[in-house]
Amino acid sequence: MGVWEALLWGAFTSASLYIGEALAGPMASRVRATGLIMGFGAGTMLSAVAYELVPETSFDDGWGIALAFLIGTVTYFAGDWLVDRSGGEARQDIGEGGEGGSGAAMFLGAMLDGLPEALVLGITLALGGSVSLAFVAAVFISNIPQGIAGTTSLKQAGYTDRHVFWMWTALTVACAITAALGFAFADALPDQGLYAEAFAAGAVLTMLANSMMPEAFQHGGKTVGLLTVLGYLVAAALTVLQ
Repeated sequence: MGVWEALLWGAFTSASLYIGEALAGPMASRVRATGLIMGFGAGTMLSAVAYELVPETSFDDGWGIALAFLIGTVTYFAGDWLVDRSGGEARQDIGEGGEGGSGAAMFLGAMLDGLPEALVLGITLALGGSVSLAFVAAVFISNIPQGIAGTTSLKQAGYTDRHVFWMWTALTVACAITAALGFAFADALPDQGLYAEAFAAGAVLTMLANSMMPEAFQHGGKTVGLLTVLGYLVAAALTVLQ
């Protein structure tokens, strides 16, 4: 496993945004179905946080891991607040309401959501020596409803299909480079990247709680709970089987 493989895996997991873009039109009138997909994706990411980013053995480091987790949470919260204040609040809105939003802020918000995942992917590839199918599946699946929501919001804000495509391309390239950097610098990180993984776990969990899960429940209803658990179990099974 080398840096080029990390680059490709980083691009692959983010490229599911294109699937979301393609589905945005057909799913425009099916917000409930999109909410259910988003709930399933949230479940896979919750499993990734539990099994991949903060494994039980990492708590042997005590307060250090907990502090890194909290710093990741606060960092994402602050970044998300700034993005929302700048016009990017509707980036994960799968219903109506993206009019008047800032496309630039939405794009920055999408990067805020995606880059921590890509960084951890690169680190885990370097330290584990092989790709984690559960983590790759979790990120890939969760990016599909985010692609649907982001595309819908950007179009409501006045952006064309071509603009949206190039935005997702830029984000895919950024995630690929971030994964490669995570791989390249994994050995230089404290405690073999455990703190970086805990930092990313805090950021991802805050993203799920603040944006993805409320949006899924709003449009998918209580059935989202069942899909979230199903997504969690699927990702957990992949972890065990691998």
